[in-house]
Amino acid sequence: MNSPFGMSLIGIRENSARMHAVGTPVYRRLVIVYGVSAGIAGLAGGLFAESNAYVTLDVLSFARSGTILIILILGGVGRLYGAFAGAVAYLVLEDELAKMSPEFWEFGVGLLLVLTVMFARGGLLGIFDRLRKLFDRTAP
Repeated sequence: MNSPFGMSLIGIRENSARMHAVGTPVYRRLVIVYGVSAGIAGLAGGLFAESNAYVTLDVLSFARSGTILIILILGGVGRLYGAFAGAVAYLVLEDELAKMSPEFWEFGVGLLLVLTVMFARGGLLGIFDRLRKLFDRTAP
């Protein structure tokens, strides 16, 4: 993220016309990033098919896409490790809520998602960052 390539990608995301005016090869960088992301997605799909021994159309369902978005929002959008933190939080939350109420566990996940969007814009990692900054200021 802090490399020149990563910083140029952040600049392209924020204002691609400005990055083009500065002299950054915007099109080339976007092709590289899309290629890398397609490779990672292909590798993930291949590993998924190998671990499950079959792939059905359920993999492409709207519910699966919604679950991935919930995981990303819970962990922190735009953070490098947000997806990992969100996946752990979602799976633990799903398991614990399903133990309490097998019929209505999705309501608890939805409530946490709404609270995260309203009060914790950076997701779980954003909360940890704010707490760390708070304790760093109070430490002697």
